[in-house]
Amino acid sequence: MDKLREFFRQLPDQNIIQITLSNTRDATRAAKVKLRPVLIRGKVSFQETLYRGTQVFHSNLEKEELAERLTGYMESLFGQAQISCAGMEANILVGKKGTVTIKTKKRNNSDDNTNRLPNMSHDRSKRYILREGEPVDFLVSLGVQTPQGRIVKAKYDKFRQINRYLEFIEDILEKLPADRTIRIVDFGCGKSYLTFGMYYYLNRLQGRDIRVTGLDLKEDVIRHCGELAHKLRYDGLTFMQGDISTFQDAEKVDMVVSLHACDKATDYALEKAVKWGASVILAVPCCQHELNGQMQCRELEPVLRYGVIRERMAALITDALRADLLEEQGYDTQILEFIDMEHTPKNLMIRAVKSGRIRPGSARAGGSAALEHIMEFLHVDPTLKELLYEEDNH
Repeated sequence: MDKLREFFRQLPDQNIIQITLSNTRDATRAAKVKLRPVLIRGKVSFQETLYRGTQVFHSNLEKEELAERLTGYMESLFGQAQISCAGMEANILVGKKGTVTIKTKKRNNSDDNTNRLPNMSHDRSKRYILREGEPVDFLVSLGVQTPQGRIVKAKYDKFRQINRYLEFIEDILEKLPADRTIRIVDFGCGKSYLTFGMYYYLNRLQGRDIRVTGLDLKEDVIRHCGELAHKLRYDGLTFMQGDISTFQDAEKVDMVVSLHACDKATDYALEKAVKWGASVILAVPCCQHELNGQMQCRELEPVLRYGVIRERMAALITDALRADLLEEQGYDTQILEFIDMEHTPKNLMIRAVKSGRIRPGSARAGGSAALEHIMEFLHVDPTLKELLYEEDNH
């Protein structure tokens, strides 16, 4: 650890932007820690944000304390550190036997931003993973940025969406393997703004060895995305034309992504993720029509008779049942706001991380009694339940 401690001691001279510690060995102590420089009464300190379960704790460190605090964390708690400085990026991995790997690379800043210092105010504006003013190859190629790194005004919402998506991936980074190739399937990838963003973040910024397959029904879209991946030399990113329900992959899949797959296509994506044993699932459902046509509930009829209310309730109930069914399969599942409602009504993400904890009763057809009861109450039979329990039903 002496080599690591010396590396940390030199960091304050590198104009630190942010440090993120992840891949925890004990989530009861901390799941993740972030540090950034702040100015307190004219003196540079470091604000530490520690995440433990649903709680967040803040504290401030003197500059002289930083190296020892970071070294202590890496010795006893965290297996990975990502460090972003004004002119350098670093990725540090600590193996189970204490082996330390440090990879550094120069930041690809534009001339206008090479010497830019981090914003050290407490009330700073939102800092994105992909920053304004710093050109990123895929964003330029997709028309989100100019070659100088400025965000095209009409694409600013897309820029925010991509960054929000990358934050969700950053949160589950420790759940993905660090010692082998990460295998990802992106169902219904479409024009692939987020697919390219995911590849860039994991491969170029995090230095992970990854293979991503994007699947979509549209031949012209797949052809265009494949040509762009080749042009950008994203060698681990490939695109295929095909249907989610019939797609097969014999290899182990670590993460399944399904963004805006229409109606029951989301269910087929979730079913495949479960049966592959994927560690992470990210799904943003779209056009949830199925339960809208099924729901019959005398007690709720006074509100269900309004078409727009019925449609929205059906969509919310669909996603809640999907999340519960994933919980039954051993996933810790959250439903999160993806982007603001003002940008799109399709703003909920189902994020599921495999934990291995199976709910009682989930091994039989229909799942747990509570879940079965609510489906009977609403007279609904969601596709995902049928797909997950089809073997028990035959």
